Amino acid sequence: MSGVRVQFHFDFGSPNSYLSHKVIPTIEARQDVKFEYIPVLLGGLFRLTGNRSPAEAFAGIKNKPEFGRLEIQRFITKHGLTAYRDNPFWPVNTLQIMRGAVAAEKNGTFMPYVDSVFANMWEQGLKMDDPAVISAALDVAGLDGKGFEARIADPEVKQILLANTQNSFERGAFGSPTFFVGDEMYFGKDQLRDLEEEIENAKARLR
Repeated sequence: MSGVRVQFHFDFGSPNSYLSHKVIPTIEARQDVKFEYIPVLLGGLFRLTGNRSPAEAFAGIKNKPEFGRLEIQRFITKHGLTAYRDNPFWPVNTLQIMRGAVAAEKNGTFMPYVDSVFANMWEQGLKMDDPAVISAALDVAGLDGKGFEARIADPEVKQILLANTQNSFERGAFGSPTFFVGDEMYFGKDQLRDLEEEIENAKARLR
């Protein structure tokens, strides 16, 4: 494994974060790196930066939303991500499930949790801000839905998510997905090619 540090700052509410998550393993395999997943709260980043979701920012702008849907479909086709579905409840409040990601880091179930929540959001189309829905979905994945509410109420979990979001903002992030190769920032799934080139450059600098 190379010594290059690569981070993925994500929120489950972002479809482009889901699509990036599905492509990351192929980049990891090609480049012999491991992405570090950093849970952040997209709503918090929006408040800190004055940003808005594309659905809100581009509402009423002719051709922009249409191209956005086309661009997503091209990405899906290119990478064979046929399980992807629009979530009928989107946008959802991701506070609970993002706190859950931090809690999962603490109890050693992080990647199973991330895989499950992304799939439930963007493949199954579940309402992942409904506590009952979240609990049932986690039970299906073997992740103890009953204990979920207690874990996300942990003050340390709440503080870590806040700190992650603040740190992401201070490093330049304004949305999700945001990536860092060392201190070099990349935003959006459309920059994954440039991101991979920077990983290669960073590996060369370490030789």
